[in-house]
Amino acid sequence: MEVIDILREVSKKIYENVKDLAGTEDAAGDFGRGAGGDISRNIDIVAEKTVLDYLKEINFECVVLGEECGRVELSKNPKGFVIMDAIDGSANAVRGVPFFCSSLAFATENRLSSITDGVITNLSNGEMYWASKEKGAFLNQSKIRVHDKDPIYKIVGINTSGATPELMKKLHPIFEQHNHTRHFGANALEMAMFARGLMDIFIDLRKKIRIQDIAAGYLIVKEAGGLLLDENFDSLDADLSYDTRVSFIAAANQTILDDVFSEIRK
Repeated sequence: MEVIDILREVSKKIYENVKDLAGTEDAAGDFGRGAGGDISRNIDIVAEKTVLDYLKEINFECVVLGEECGRVELSKNPKGFVIMDAIDGSANAVRGVPFFCSSLAFATENRLSSITDGVITNLSNGEMYWASKEKGAFLNQSKIRVHDKDPIYKIVGINTSGATPELMKKLHPIFEQHNHTRHFGANALEMAMFARGLMDIFIDLRKKIRIQDIAAGYLIVKEAGGLLLDENFDSLDADLSYDTRVSFIAAANQTILDDVFSEIRK
């Protein structure tokens, strides 16, 4: 099996195992803090176990970097890293808000830029976004591209959850000039929606995002033709460490990037 086929297959298994769990009492629980630093919920544990069990079953030689489980070495001679956030948007999943996903990516080296395959599955409806390097990005079987035309309504995705007062002050011109701002509570799925053309720019400058949250979205956005930059407007890259936290901007094109950040960059 190709790597992308493995990631797609296990993503389907996650969906089957959690689709009836979200929003129920069994979705919650407190299993302590996972490797990523957040409280692990039962739905997180179920989803991660689905991935680990499947990768072991097919003897996929890799190192898993999981949001909850941490680093799990499945081989002494790994082919690369499976970067896993089995449930992104856990708060939504526990409460039953239908906006949460699984995010799985494969990297050959210890860098974001070495990611070769990524899959994001909307776990509320089973829609699957996926990409392989230099082969394009897809929603189920249809190829997707960022929205690269002058939009009727400019939709600005922006994550300010837990942002500092200083950052909110910096971002104020964006909220003042662009009325159609959105944040739904699952960065990976929002990156996928951006890649699909449903948003024109997605911004997270909190310096809080873990690599597990954005690994699959990183490749899907790039393969869909989007710009993916860090807070200094340089090409986004980082190592895969659990200590690494990033900020990023995903923009459909340079014109939209310049328009949204015109006041901030003065």
